[in-house]
Amino acid sequence: MNRQHFGAELTSDGTRFRLWAPAAKRVDLLLDKPHRLTRDAAGWYVAEIPGARAGTRYKFRIDDEVDVPDPASAFQPDDVFGPSEVIDHAAFKWRATDWRGRPWHEAVVLEAHVGTFTREGTYRAMIDKLDHLVATGITALELMPLADFAGKRNWGYDGVLWYAPDSAYGRPEDLKTLIDEAHLRGLMVMLDVVYNHFGPEGNYLGRYAPSFFSNAHTPWGSAIDYRVPEVRAFAIGSVVSWLRDYRFDGLRFDAVNTIVEAGEVSVLHDFSKAAGKLATETGRYINLVLENGDNIASLLDAAEDPPHGKFRGQWNDDYHHAWHVLLTGETQGYYGDYRAPKQDLARALSSGYIYQGEVSEFWGGKARGEPSGMLSPTCFINFLQNHDQIGNRPLGDRLVSIARPEAVAAALAVTLIAPTTPMLFMGEEWGATTPFPFFCDFKGDLANAVRAGRRKEFAWAYAKYGDDIPDPLADETVRSAVLDWAALGHDPARARLALVRDLLAVRRQEIMPRLRGCRFGDAIVAGDLLTAHWQMGDGGTLRLTANLSDRDISDGPEPKGTAIWGGALSSDLPGWAVRWHIG
Repeated sequence: MNRQHFGAELTSDGTRFRLWAPAAKRVDLLLDKPHRLTRDAAGWYVAEIPGARAGTRYKFRIDDEVDVPDPASAFQPDDVFGPSEVIDHAAFKWRATDWRGRPWHEAVVLEAHVGTFTREGTYRAMIDKLDHLVATGITALELMPLADFAGKRNWGYDGVLWYAPDSAYGRPEDLKTLIDEAHLRGLMVMLDVVYNHFGPEGNYLGRYAPSFFSNAHTPWGSAIDYRVPEVRAFAIGSVVSWLRDYRFDGLRFDAVNTIVEAGEVSVLHDFSKAAGKLATETGRYINLVLENGDNIASLLDAAEDPPHGKFRGQWNDDYHHAWHVLLTGETQGYYGDYRAPKQDLARALSSGYIYQGEVSEFWGGKARGEPSGMLSPTCFINFLQNHDQIGNRPLGDRLVSIARPEAVAAALAVTLIAPTTPMLFMGEEWGATTPFPFFCDFKGDLANAVRAGRRKEFAWAYAKYGDDIPDPLADETVRSAVLDWAALGHDPARARLALVRDLLAVRRQEIMPRLRGCRFGDAIVAGDLLTAHWQMGDGGTLRLTANLSDRDISDGPEPKGTAIWGGALSSDLPGWAVRWHIG
């Protein structure tokens, strides 16, 4: 018996139930009647129940004091406080049986929140929009976290059951159907996962397995202690479950710079190795990416296939911040580190990170980052918007609401064709104006604490916006974030979608075939004129000329090569003109 297997395990005649509860004196399995579990010296409680099949619902009773769900529950039909359900993952009949994924250089990512992507807010309702994504040029749908959270609405970063997709959006087979349908259309599906903390409600691990946590702290509470073998195995098992049982094509690991470890092989290394082992066994492409505010270049290698300790890429907040300051003029908070946005953009386009060891005032006057210019440009996932950068604003307002449309169009023309990996936030492809404010569904004191925390964070904004700032606990807040798909039938949404489709068509035809082996070149800003080039994998040179202002430039350099976007080559550039050429 594999002592490192967490969760209910179907056997030939029933189910084996297992719980690691080293601090418990007694554990009972609650079915139609209590079944006392047997304990071994390592703190594992086990019972094999003949006749317990898929669909069986169960809980664990700890020391006759508290009833808890399985921490490795495969599904919680009645939310985190209800019973767990035994799921037979092998019973699902996949249709896209030949799907092996797509190589990373083909990735064009769209981040989406299941609950607000459609009016229905379900896995199955998303299927009707997959053809739109394909027609737009999206190749990877990235879902915000699904691990079961308390309540019926949440961004997903408060998950407490790391193996169970939240029932607010449907059942496990509904999620699998969404992924299967995406694969039939050639779409990768990725999942955002959170292994730096557990959510604040519905987590009972501290009661019966307190060694899950160390004395260190994260912004969200006690740190998870990955030095403990069982804790590490629990997280690795979750990684493998999402990739194996649901056939996700990759994972995005949230805020890994807040994972606290001391003197051990990084759990990130083990995540990558476990995913690589699965990729080897199945012949699939599995693409792992990071969110890492520390800008650690040594964690990245887009070409390591299968993964064996490294990650394909990282969300490049630096790139976003430079564009945001340039387009909006905002310099509050972390934007204060990007007060020379045009020069910062040149650095990002020529070598990936902007902070590569320089001192960051926002980060406490500390050096931040590592040199990154030797990496493949595809290691850098560049974006103009994502859930954080919209939702962590007082009103949850999008870029199109605060920046000039012609400037946003120019930023899209740079981002979607550059040989870095582009990402859009849901609805950005048509310039959606629906906000994406923070929302959750906690109760009582915790709900009040969330309200108070937001009010403290945005104290400056309450004086300006007052009651216009949405209540994160209110039903109308999440309703306001639901995408308005009807807008696609009218301008300006129709025109913006046409622009994005044209840009991604150029990327598909001219950039993707040349991306393997691509290398950074140089980027220079002279006044408002940005020029940059990259050495492509076929030996050619990709060149960018962009006017980062609304004034005309009539004395620019004579462009070289063959135009692929932005019109005929000329030394004259109107305001916010972007031209791409090869040669």
